[in-house]
Amino acid sequence: MTIDAGDTVEIEYVGRAEDDTVFDTSRETVATESGLADAQPDREFDALTVEVGAGEVIAGVDEALIGMAAGETETIDIPPEKGYGEWSEDHVREYDTDELTETLDGRDPEVGQYVETQDGTPAEITHVDDDTARIDFNAPLAGETLTFELEVLAVE
Repeated sequence: MTIDAGDTVEIEYVGRAEDDTVFDTSRETVATESGLADAQPDREFDALTVEVGAGEVIAGVDEALIGMAAGETETIDIPPEKGYGEWSEDHVREYDTDELTETLDGRDPEVGQYVETQDGTPAEITHVDDDTARIDFNAPLAGETLTFELEVLAVE
């Protein structure tokens, strides 16, 4: 049975960035080898169950699953527009450094530090001087072509 939109599938996957760094996986051995298991000690690395076409995974993975079948494996490249989007200067904001310090409960903002918006979206501080701070709200993998190794375990 080949996968179609609306099917529920169980998959194993490994996601790699352009520099071949593993940024996400369902495979515990890969998580351990890549250091993800250490970085996310409370996470269980298990197969993922998703409804195809429901937007539960990035568009490129959703599209790649259609037509696959249980037991099949495939390695796919996903362009930014089907992954985490293109990087955009429109998603970078400038703030008054003193106001940002107040928002951070008196802690000085630092380049490379991550902050969260009210809805929990992470953003990276990319510049700080006496007057202004720049915060990048682009997704960390925005603008990158991603490679996913997919294995379909089951189709319902």
